[in-house]
Amino acid sequence: MPLRIAVNQVQVVDEALAHYALSLGVTSLNMNTPTLPTELGYWTYDDLLRLRERCEEFGLTLEVIENIPFDFYDQVMVGGPRRDEQLQNVVTTIRNMSRAGIPMLGFHFMPGFVWRTTWDHPTRGGARASAYDHALAPLGNKVIWPQHDGSLRITADELWENYRVFLEAVLPVCEEVGLTLAQHPDDPPVESIEGVDRIFISPDAFSRALEMANGSPAWGIDLCLGTVSEMNGAQSVHEMIERFGPDGRIRYVHFRDVQGTVPSFVECFIGDGNYDPYDAVMHLLNVGFDGWLQDDHVPVMDDDTPWAHRGRAHAIGYMQGLLRAIEGQRRAAVAR
Repeated sequence: MPLRIAVNQVQVVDEALAHYALSLGVTSLNMNTPTLPTELGYWTYDDLLRLRERCEEFGLTLEVIENIPFDFYDQVMVGGPRRDEQLQNVVTTIRNMSRAGIPMLGFHFMPGFVWRTTWDHPTRGGARASAYDHALAPLGNKVIWPQHDGSLRITADELWENYRVFLEAVLPVCEEVGLTLAQHPDDPPVESIEGVDRIFISPDAFSRALEMANGSPAWGIDLCLGTVSEMNGAQSVHEMIERFGPDGRIRYVHFRDVQGTVPSFVECFIGDGNYDPYDAVMHLLNVGFDGWLQDDHVPVMDDDTPWAHRGRAHAIGYMQGLLRAIEGQRRAAVAR
């Protein structure tokens, strides 16, 4: 079985996190905006090296850093007055990551960031989940995270031009130092929220981005199955896998799902959503995907923690069981 599983949305590596991951039988980590000094506007080599080495001291492998701080490149996304300064800082971070032995950077291009209209929607067994209803967006974003204020207005054409500038600055450096990128889709994948357009909202958008990248080997996709499912359910999930899996553009997979599609959806437990998890994994394997699956947004169960240790354990256990079952099927087929 070529696939592996990682623990996601980790900001700090400590003994408790290590015990949790290793108890679940997982040794890979995706660190999402790790807690590192940010005063310089970029991450230093020394801080990144200590981060990787700390992971390894606990027997863990840092597979990817997903997301740099929003204010490291917010001006890049909107074409603001500090764009050139921030582009140089992103390039510096990329060089320092590679030098520190961290091979991949996941990122988004959402100046409007992730949106949810509630964090408290009831789902299976009384667990609570996040949800989005486009009609409620004017009431505000319930995601508490650094992002632009409500005065920002930007069009899709402007965003695509800013994305082109971003790629032209970072891709040559990524190729030079051997670091790969993983583009996350816009969540939710709607055309615009409160005057801020969104561009990574369909499989066609990723095809456009790949063309804009001139086929660079450094450009790839963070296949967030939940966000892609929000587009058009199982159809968009399998379309993304079919388009970008065979040539290795899918770097890793956020394994989650939702019930419903835009303009309104609810996050749910794996297996309760729009696509069949078994079909998705088999499709990934059949197109040659050899990266990793990881937990992402999960419902919060009774007596859970703010980080949702219980919900994440369920998601990871589900993935492990799924991979083990597929491995058993393949062994049985060979034996026959």
